This record gives sequence, C-alpha cells and structure tokens, in this order.
Amino acid sequence: MMTGAIFAVLVSLIMLGLPIVVAMGLTAVIFFVVLGQPDLLLMVPARMYSSTTGFTLLAIPFFILVGNLMNTGGMTHRIFLFCQRLVGNVRGGLGHVNVVKSMIFAGMSGSAVADAAGVGMVGMEAMNKAGFDRPFSAAVTATAATIGPIIPPSIPFVIFGSMTGTSVGRLFLGGFIPGFCMGIGIMITVYIMSGRRNYPRQGKSTLQEILAAALGAWSAYLAPIIIGGILIGVFTPTEASVAAAIYAMIVTMIIYKEIKLRDLPKIFLVTMEQTVRVMFIISAGGLFGWLLIQQRVPEAVINALMTLSDRPWVILLIINIILLVLGCFMEAISIMLLTTPMFMPLVLKLGIDPVHFGVVMTLNLMIGLLTPPVGMVLYTVSSVGKVPMWTLAYEMR
Repeated sequence: MMTGAIFAVLVSLIMLGLPIVVAMGLTAVIFFVVLGQPDLLLMVPARMYSSTTGFTLLAIPFFILVGNLMNTGGMTHRIFLFCQRLVGNVRGGLGHVNVVKSMIFAGMSGSAVADAAGVGMVGMEAMNKAGFDRPFSAAVTATAATIGPIIPPSIPFVIFGSMTGTSVGRLFLGGFIPGFCMGIGIMITVYIMSGRRNYPRQGKSTLQEILAAALGAWSAYLAPIIIGGILIGVFTPTEASVAAAIYAMIVTMIIYKEIKLRDLPKIFLVTMEQTVRVMFIISAGGLFGWLLIQQRVPEAVINALMTLSDRPWVILLIINIILLVLGCFMEAISIMLLTTPMFMPLVLKLGIDPVHFGVVMTLNLMIGLLTPPVGMVLYTVSSVGKVPMWTLAYEMR
C-alpha cells in the first residue's frame, strides 16, 4: 500500500510538469510530513549532501572534462579521419565510420550525450555531405552514441558502483564485450540499410594513408590505456579520470595547440554546469532512496516479484521490461537512482552477480536515451542535427 502511494505521488508530480529531480525530492519531503516525521526534514540537507560525497563520484566531473577537452581540442576530428581511412570503403562507408569513432571515443568520455553532441555531429555532417539522408545520418549518430556509457569509462557505471558498493573496475571490464557487440550490431544494420538505399561508400584507402591517419590520431589511443590502469590496479577510477583529464589537457594545449589558456574558463564552466546537473540528480535520488529504505519499499518489491517467479532469468526479464517502460518517460540516471535501491536486494537474494546486473541495467537505460517522449540523446541529436524528433524516432524504429 505504502509503495503504491509513494509512486502515485511521484508520478502525479511528474505529470504536473515538475522536473524529475524536483519530484523525487518533493515526494520524500511530503511523505516525511504526512507520516508524522517532520523532524526528519532537518536531516534532508545532510542526506542530499552525503549522497554526492563518495570518493568514486569524483570521477564524474573529470570524465566530463575529458569529453569537453576532446570536443574542443581537435582530438575528435583526428579520430574521425582515422576511422574514415579504416572502414570508409565498406558499403555505407561513413555510417560505419560514425559507429567506429563512437567506439573509440567511448573509451574517453563515458557520456552518450557528450559523444552525440561532439564527435557525433562531425560524423553526421560528413554523412550528409556524402549523400546519406539526413534522418538516417542522425539515427546512426544517436544509436552509436549510446555505446559510450557501455565501453569504459562510464559515468553510469561509476554511479552504480558508488550506490551498490560494486567494484567500478569490474563493471568497466564487464562493459567491454557488450559495447563491442553493440557496435558490430549497429554496423551490420548500417550495411544492410545502405545496400537497400544504395548509399555511397568512400574510396579505398591505401595502407600508407591508414598508417598516416593512425599516427595523426595517436594521442586518442593513449587515454584508454590510462583508463586500463584501473583494470590492473594502477589507478582507482577516480585517479584514472584525473590522469585522463590531465593527459587530454596536455595533448590539446601543448601538442595540438588548439586550446588556448583563454579557452579554459569556458570549458571549465561548461563542465561545471554539466557536473552540477548530474550531482543534483544524485542528491535528490539519495533523498528519495532514503525514503524508500525507511518505508521498506525494497522488501515489498522483492515479495511482489518473488510471487511471480523465483527464477533469476524471469525476474531479470521483468526488471528489464520495467526499465524499458520507465526509459520512455524518465532520464537514465534518475531511473538508476530510483530503482537500484529496490532491485539490488532482490538481485543479491537470487544470487545474480551485481556486475552482470549493473551492465544489464546500464545497457537497458541507454535504450531509454533513444525513446520518446523523454530521451536525452534523441533530443540532443534532433536539436543539434536539425532533424524533427519524431522523424528521427521513426528512422530508429
């Protein structure tokens, strides 16, 4: 009963037009008052603050900074040129280039929106000039961008690991194969669609041109090596994010010389704004999670789902359906903060590996970034690429 009431209030506030982050925090405040526990409101600031102070979460602003430095400092164009030389001669050439560059860029930014708004737009405009339909170019750009948070580093993995105590390094390692499988799947689709629509391919590059492009983009390949230090115990995720940010700054300012000192304040300001948005969502999610735990909502969810089945694969299927539906209406990080406290005890009770569940949840939430009416990547590509949202959504069907 209490579980239904909490979510009824939350949904009502969202339908009234309140931002999800405000709705989560306000729902917690309302129930503390209604349940006769107004004294707990004195702890609200402390709870919200403590939700954002985990050492692991310090990786988020630095990964965001890496993406912004790369987008501004010319590294994205060099990555694109190398991918163009490597796979541009395959049917649907620049479509494959768009996917491969996202797989490479994923190893540095950890953000789907950063990929879509940065190197994704480079690929999209190149596809348009080569003769690809604009909606198709936008659809490839949007779907390829969702690889970013699966191939490490990954901001959602950092948040999930911080919430559940799961090793972020193991989560990063668990995302490699699913991320590459996503990329291959998208490339197969591009190949088939390009054949049906007779899209062009680029001219075949010589080995010398491929090597020259690879040398031109050499700096882009060292950042994943820094991140790989996590997997062998050289860095913690937070230390790796700092190392990657320093590295990106050195390359873009000293080697490429495309970022000047006067450009840094603007880059830092954009990074700060993006970080504040993420941290505000995390703080409100921490407050809402506190309400759920206090009212034993996770126990109620466990009991309800266990009455349906006690088979792990059935429960995972049900959870995935729930996440897919929520992804149509809520932002990915909000869903993770909302549902992880409820589902994690059930996952552990069924003996499901938390790393497996974290990867499955993150992959599912990436689908939500592409689903209307609420899809951050969908809106980003639609706005920057000047393609009507519903036209783009139809092209990705």
